[in-house]
Amino acid sequence: MKKIIAVVMSAMLIAIPISGNQASAQPHKNTVLEKAHKLASAIVSDYGVTGLQYAIMDKGKIVLSDSTGVRNKAANAPITKDTMFGIGSVSKMYVTAAAMMLADAGKIDIDQPLVTYIKDFSMADERYKEITPRMLMNHSSGLYGSHYANSMLFDDNDTRSRDELLMRLQSEHLKSKPGEYSVYCNDGFQLLEILVERVSGLSYTEFLDQKVNQPLKLTSTKTPLSAFDREKLAKTYYPGTEQALPVENANVIGAGGLYSTAEELAAFGDVLIGNRTDILSEKSAAAMQSPEYRKGIWVPEETNSFNYGLGWDAVSLAPFDDYGIKALSKGGDTVMYHAALTSLPEHNISIAVLSSGGSSLYNTVFASNVLLEYLQDNGKIKEIVPDRTFEPSVKVSMPAEQLAYSGLYGAVGTTMNVEMKNGEMKLPALEGGIIPPQTYVYTGNGQFKSNDGKAAVSFDKQSNGKIYFKLKAYVDFPGIGQAVMVTYEYQKLDANPLQPATKAAWKQRNNKNYYGLDEKINSLFYLSPVILIRNITVDSANGYASGTRIVDEHTAVNAAEIPVMSGRDAFDLSFHTEDNKEYLTIDGQAYLSEDAVNPIYGGGTSICTIEDNGHAVWFKIDAKSAAKTMRVEAPPSGGVIVYDGKGMLVYSSIVNKEKSVVLPEGGMIVFGGEAGDVFQISMKK
Repeated sequence: MKKIIAVVMSAMLIAIPISGNQASAQPHKNTVLEKAHKLASAIVSDYGVTGLQYAIMDKGKIVLSDSTGVRNKAANAPITKDTMFGIGSVSKMYVTAAAMMLADAGKIDIDQPLVTYIKDFSMADERYKEITPRMLMNHSSGLYGSHYANSMLFDDNDTRSRDELLMRLQSEHLKSKPGEYSVYCNDGFQLLEILVERVSGLSYTEFLDQKVNQPLKLTSTKTPLSAFDREKLAKTYYPGTEQALPVENANVIGAGGLYSTAEELAAFGDVLIGNRTDILSEKSAAAMQSPEYRKGIWVPEETNSFNYGLGWDAVSLAPFDDYGIKALSKGGDTVMYHAALTSLPEHNISIAVLSSGGSSLYNTVFASNVLLEYLQDNGKIKEIVPDRTFEPSVKVSMPAEQLAYSGLYGAVGTTMNVEMKNGEMKLPALEGGIIPPQTYVYTGNGQFKSNDGKAAVSFDKQSNGKIYFKLKAYVDFPGIGQAVMVTYEYQKLDANPLQPATKAAWKQRNNKNYYGLDEKINSLFYLSPVILIRNITVDSANGYASGTRIVDEHTAVNAAEIPVMSGRDAFDLSFHTEDNKEYLTIDGQAYLSEDAVNPIYGGGTSICTIEDNGHAVWFKIDAKSAAKTMRVEAPPSGGVIVYDGKGMLVYSSIVNKEKSVVLPEGGMIVFGGEAGDVFQISMKK
């Protein structure tokens, strides 16, 4: 799932030594090999990638298959063409194709209401009846976005997250009218997976095996529910460690759960561009490439890394539009695996790039530059246009009317105040931290630019009456290439004055942490618990909390209606008190206030028991227990995890073989397992 945890992505940016491997499939020009290997080596050495695998298919034949890095650090085993990786959200292309195959067979109409095929689908918002399969595929359903809970698990293919989706949606509302605009949405593809099963009568894993793998003769494209040798998977590593993590299972299969190889993913790209009509019709392949994003509110620029089709992230990927070439692109990120598929339908070419560590964004930029080299070598383009360069920004006098755009802006999870002083704006980090916090100056034509001229922000008033804060940025990735992104980062928010009692209640919650209770202890989210530890920031003067609009003393609802990406994964906040402890509920998951979290007992021995509700148990590490060595005897179904004062993982019994850890002052401990599990704890200086 794209950018599933931004903190994990940024933490991956550490240097790992290169270990190379080359295995070309068929003869081709050395310039392409050299370009690919140079870029791959840069990604592995500088961008936190352990192993990278890539392949190009041209007119039904693999013409390049190569790799860099290692599959297993301990054995120094190289990546081979048979090494498998998680492909994350590139899995969405498979479930989209599966739905279109059912349409080819006359079993569904993608423009009929979804309830036609999933009769028990319902929501607490009557507009749900307007949602169609097409809206699931082009991200315009209006669903909040993603139910991630208990979906990303080590050595565990529990599908409860998908199995509980219909039940959870019953009590939820939509954030926008279906079809009004497209914003990235994982849940839509989970619903597509359910649709495929209901209509075909097959499990989704069986459908892929019978309808895709068998005709394509694929042996390494699997789901977490498939029977296959997990040793074929590339090992994954937490940043800075040499010990491999257990096998990652992304159990939201339709949205992001498949494993594959670069060669097999490139072969599937041939299906998606219409070259395997025995699997998917040319009509359906062409429909998937249509500019669906333009059916609703969208940024005005055409040159972009995002312009949704059906399933595709981009149906006109930059920089290929500069060459008059239509390029399709889909990226995917789980927590530890990353993938990119780029296809050129007019040239019958697809490239797949898979990695352990890093980001799908790096893989996509890599794919674009290798493809351009390949096109030039084959005479399809005359020359490769250099990356854009920029002059430092020159400040000019700002018209007074620009001041009307000052005020409060919000996105999912956050708000910011836009203040313009002397033609300048100080802004926080943008694009998930890719663009650092800095001052932007007014340069004319309604734009404020960064000092280096690479990022420009402006304001658009759209047809829905909302004012959006727009970012257009060229981002350089040294040693790999450049990407252009045009997004609406924020929307202008109306004042939401609060009653005194409501304001007082929310002020008490400002900057407090709430700790997740329902996540299984073998979840990958414990590696970097941005989802499991929710920090609530309250702007009581304006009536907002962590980007949500405060309704009363206990409730706040999503305020973001933003196309493209920044409006994704919306949530509401609901608080209640039980036994003098305050709980927060988000997406049906419970969180406990930091005020109710006790210090762990710093004496010689103690026990921790998981209660009948199965909730995880959190403890603070205070001065009495800090610097002591804690040893835990955990039951087979249980585990314990320790964080330092900055929220960084220092120990996990799921990952580490040791049973003891030195406790860092100011940190946190969490025990998890099944109801009734008992942990034996001992402390020593």
